[in-house]
Amino acid sequence: MGQRIIRKKKKKAGAAPGTLSYEGDLASGEKVQARVIVYSKETMREEAFAAFARKKEPASVAWVCVEGVHEVAVVESLGKIFSLHPLVLEDILNTNQRPKWEDYGEYLYIVLRMLDYNAQALQVESRQLSLILGPDFVVSLQEENKEVFAEVRKRLATHRRIRFMGADYLAYALMDAVVDHYFSLLEHLGDAVERLEEELISQPVPETLARIHHFRREVLLLRKAVWPLRELLSTLIRDESPLISQDTRIYLRDVHDHAIHVLDTVETLRDLLTGMLDLYLSSTSNRMNEIMKMLTLFATIFMPLTFIAGVYGMNFENMPELTWPWGYYAALLFMLGVGGGLYLYFRKKKWL
Repeated sequence: MGQRIIRKKKKKAGAAPGTLSYEGDLASGEKVQARVIVYSKETMREEAFAAFARKKEPASVAWVCVEGVHEVAVVESLGKIFSLHPLVLEDILNTNQRPKWEDYGEYLYIVLRMLDYNAQALQVESRQLSLILGPDFVVSLQEENKEVFAEVRKRLATHRRIRFMGADYLAYALMDAVVDHYFSLLEHLGDAVERLEEELISQPVPETLARIHHFRREVLLLRKAVWPLRELLSTLIRDESPLISQDTRIYLRDVHDHAIHVLDTVETLRDLLTGMLDLYLSSTSNRMNEIMKMLTLFATIFMPLTFIAGVYGMNFENMPELTWPWGYYAALLFMLGVGGGLYLYFRKKKWL
């Protein structure tokens, strides 16, 4: 199950800043996978992470891709190789970070949320992605093994533009892949909401209300991941960090546009679900009003009949109708006439 909106803290209260302990909901028994890709305009090779050591190679970029952050030793080794601040290592292991970026001078630390849609559970699954951008390296740390960056690796292998750009362009490509995956998520979520809307219009049931609240919660989780992402990208575009070239800022503006598009779609889904909730409550109230209306009309019809029956049920001695041979039938006929007259009157008024 994906990360939910509010998650219990596992770190002990009052622990010193920079204390390294994994805070996530993935099973610690899963194997951490790490790969290193070193490339330049002419060459590209993949190395084992265990044998990787940071080397200054002219005009080359190293991409360290780590899938799984629950092994503290792996994160610590990365900290030693790239001289990372202890607070950065702590944020990597605490997988409940909101999208943000921090400038540490020699490198930038960027946090994104990787989102996926679980069609069986009808849930948005949120995972943390940490990116560390240096002058000649990029480190990406995912919570689990998800093939989100397969296309980026394919582009590296086919000598496309990415091989001729710097590490900042690789970081852009990774962020672009994450944001593009949001559109696939929105497509599945939008289809589910449309089916829910059709159910609401055709034949709403009490379970429909529960599903509306469920999808409102999922859209809230999605909004929580996308809203700060827009601010993150906007700040990266305006920032004067030497780690991001002017050429790459142009591409970051494109990702920023995509993030705004995603956010607009999220807000549309949110408004649609709010309208569906109002529509459900309104239709339920209308059905209740119709039931009360029918009961009131039938009660109105039977009130004079009850009055007549009550009068002749008093059995006073001087009631002449009691000794009349046709009194019983006349009373029934009179009651039938009163009831029928009221029924026709209601039909004429279109109350029935």
